[in-house]
Amino acid sequence: MQPKNSIVHLPVYQPGKPLEEVKRELGLTEVVKLASNENPFGCSEAAKAAIVAEVANASIYPDSFSTALTEAVADYLNVDRKQIIFGAGSDEVILMLARAFFVPGDETIMADETFPQYKHNAEIEGAVCVEVPLKEGKHDLPAMLAKVNERTKIIWICNPNNPTGTIVGKDELDAFLSQVPDSVIVVLDEAYIEYVTDSSFPNSLDYLKTYKNVILLRTFSKIYGLASLRIGYGVGHADVIGLVNQVREPFNTTRFAQAAALAAVRDTAFVESCRDRNADGLSYLTGEFERLGLPYFEPHGNFVMFDAKLPSAQVFDGLLKRGIISRARWSHYPTYIRITVGSREQNEKFIAALEQVLQEAAVHG
Repeated sequence: MQPKNSIVHLPVYQPGKPLEEVKRELGLTEVVKLASNENPFGCSEAAKAAIVAEVANASIYPDSFSTALTEAVADYLNVDRKQIIFGAGSDEVILMLARAFFVPGDETIMADETFPQYKHNAEIEGAVCVEVPLKEGKHDLPAMLAKVNERTKIIWICNPNNPTGTIVGKDELDAFLSQVPDSVIVVLDEAYIEYVTDSSFPNSLDYLKTYKNVILLRTFSKIYGLASLRIGYGVGHADVIGLVNQVREPFNTTRFAQAAALAAVRDTAFVESCRDRNADGLSYLTGEFERLGLPYFEPHGNFVMFDAKLPSAQVFDGLLKRGIISRARWSHYPTYIRITVGSREQNEKFIAALEQVLQEAAVHG
């Protein structure tokens, strides 16, 4: 059997280690998972009720077009429903974009340390990935613009960026978009937008009124707390979304996901509460990093990437032995760890474990 040449070298995506596996491997009874940027406060009670109510319809295929959910999100965003496409997480929308637009030899531009599924899906379709180094943990838009040529199809901007948590502000994004050719799609991945409180962050929905080539990605996996149900969406010009819809698989989102997301998008109080509690967590964690003398990138999502000043694998293993699952092994940041903001209790347990790891390293250093 001979697979397509473009996939044989691809790494398999490595998610954060599962709680059950860590407990079993290390003989621990309590483990705190702060590796996958999940919402430690769960999901809306309204979403839970919607999931339970949908059990009665488990034998029936879902609405392939997510009609009710599309209308609700369109109303929430004040866009036309033809501008929205749903996927099994925003990951699947990335897959659909790659499937719809890339042919072998096309080029696509992204940061060198960002969400890996941009590169993964582009390479499956035979596109050439042009990776531009982050500048102090942020997207270097002028450098990315300089890489655009006649073969460029898509530019990916993760905002806030995963894993660094940094943002691209309105002024720099305005200048960038005004110079990108109309033929090049600009994807603004805003999986963590609901957590952002910085006033310089752009209202990207405004770009859709001016630029036909801008597509936004959003998800119900993060602040809405529906990660296990796998549902996210893209927003763009109706003509472009129509093209992407042509490669979408039928029934690609479940009845449970649609029902839960519909309830979740209406529960604005839950989202606001999670945003406030996350801001408190960020303040606590960054304050502790400053106390410990550990540099970090200014965070705008529900996670912080900090410099442990030790090999990240060493810190990861040390935290794991103490029941804390973190995220490490970044190609361009070998001493950095990304940690999800947890509950107050989880954050305090993480800091206590981190101090033990650092002290142990100092003794044996």
